Amino acid sequence: MKIPRIVIAGATSNVGKTSIACSIIYALKKRGYSVQPFKVGPDYIDPGYLSSISNNEAFNLDVWLMGKNNLLSSFISNSKSSVSVIEGVMGYYDGFGGGSNYASTHHVAYITKSPALLILDASKTARSIAAAAMGFQKFHKNSRISGIILNKIGSKKHEDLCRQALQSTALPVLGVIPKDPALSLQSRYLGLFSTLERGILYKKIEKLSKTISENLDIDQIIRLLKNVPDLPKEPNHIPKKARTTIAVALDTSFNFYYQDNLKALQREGASLKFFSPVNDKKIPKCNGLYIGGGFPEILGTQLAKNQAMKKTIKNLAEDNLPIYAECGGLMYLTKSISSGNKNHKMVGLFDAETIMTKKMKLNYTKGKISNSVISDKLHSLQGHEFHYSKLNSISSDSKFACELEVGDGIKNHKDGLIANNALASYGHLYFDSSNYAEIFVKNCIAYSRG
Repeated sequence: MKIPRIVIAGATSNVGKTSIACSIIYALKKRGYSVQPFKVGPDYIDPGYLSSISNNEAFNLDVWLMGKNNLLSSFISNSKSSVSVIEGVMGYYDGFGGGSNYASTHHVAYITKSPALLILDASKTARSIAAAAMGFQKFHKNSRISGIILNKIGSKKHEDLCRQALQSTALPVLGVIPKDPALSLQSRYLGLFSTLERGILYKKIEKLSKTISENLDIDQIIRLLKNVPDLPKEPNHIPKKARTTIAVALDTSFNFYYQDNLKALQREGASLKFFSPVNDKKIPKCNGLYIGGGFPEILGTQLAKNQAMKKTIKNLAEDNLPIYAECGGLMYLTKSISSGNKNHKMVGLFDAETIMTKKMKLNYTKGKISNSVISDKLHSLQGHEFHYSKLNSISSDSKFACELEVGDGIKNHKDGLIANNALASYGHLYFDSSNYAEIFVKNCIAYSRG
């Protein structure tokens, strides 16, 4: 099937991928196109920007978590708009472990057969920009690089020097962005920005995108994204009838979810009802609970004060309600979250305390997961973890579902606390990499039947 598409790649991190991707989406919408955004890698932050400017939920594309076939299937199934825009991650060829192309932006461009626009930071170079472009072009025999966007150009003379040098690469220059600190998206907390703060986000993104888009050759970009090979037909996933209800925590504290995971639960027969652990006094009537990641430490005071919500969740957990929680959800289910001299009392389902740290834990993980609310047998798992906290004072009789080979920089790392019919871990999983959604929904149905 024909899916007009483009990858927005960077020579390095922090080269302006998100700002420019948003600007291309903005320009396409102004031309009358609907745009479906995607983000390479296990990222929950940039998708918020992409979703805000496109008005469509962004989907992640991560080869490590999803596998090649699931990634392509997800891309095809979710490309319902007239154009798909894929924002890359890190440098174009930076893959798993840093020494491989696996799971890199280039790998995703290769799997999806997409042309790529390479963003180069020209702020401290002129003629040498051509050497960088040529290196990326020739580093892989099928680079898929189809154009260049120059960022942080200092003057018209600087632009002319770069354009002249790049003629030797035969790659068209499809954008020249002036050097201006105002033309970048700033993150406000530990490099993170809540995906739900779109009211604040949209005005800034729209203004920035309008300015940048005026410096893009959008006509040529449109011709490029339309000149793509066909992809296989959309996979035939027949959804099951709604058979159970799962409550999903969604507010400014809990909003890190892969959209594909929510779709997987619905496909398996779950009706999703969203609620706020910060603002609501009770959760919707349900047969299961899903608490994703986010920023529970930021609104720790409000979460701690909501005694009715904490009591409801703990009582339901003790009644064996199926519960699955990731990262921020795990933190919320411990006894407390401590940051500096502040200590916020949480649900207390797990006999452990959460301590905020200054060092980020960012790893792909692999290992084994045992029988739990999302797994009916011992089998392999691949996931990732991304957090600025650690568990402390864990009870010696605590039970864990996951034995990881890679995690926190050490081997044989345990994760996935179990209590009653609840599983909470720092690790994030992609449901369709196994039958996680199917098993979770089955457990919710069993709970509803008593």
